[in-house]
Amino acid sequence: MFLNTRTAIMLAATSLLSMPVHAEPAHQHDAGVYIISPSNGAVVSSPVTVVFGLKGMGVAPAGVDKPGTGHHHLLVNAQSLPVMDQAIPSDEHHRHFGKGQTETTVELAPGTHTLQLVFGDKDHVPVGEHMVSDAITITVK
Repeated sequence: MFLNTRTAIMLAATSLLSMPVHAEPAHQHDAGVYIISPSNGAVVSSPVTVVFGLKGMGVAPAGVDKPGTGHHHLLVNAQSLPVMDQAIPSDEHHRHFGKGQTETTVELAPGTHTLQLVFGDKDHVPVGEHMVSDAITITVK
């Protein structure tokens, strides 16, 4: 069956109009953030290499406004999570990786330490509670 040009244009326009305007963000289904290394309970030497894991979203530098992306923040011995609707502070307990880094090396004193990741948006605001990793505990010898 052959279509004339006018019919083909109308079918194409109808198809475009029926497509969703916005795709659902990936983070609503299976996105998550986690620490690949070191593992929970590990005994390590300082400096400690921490490798960040991410699924269902992409990494982009701070300030880049691209849907479905953000960047990592490492909490080191933080007493609590940051406020979920405000920018994550930048201090010794809240380390920013706004250039899009996916790992870091951290100098830690001998003893027990907790590490946790929070994935933030272009403005360092946490993407949501589903983008907070489980906290891990490591011992530096």
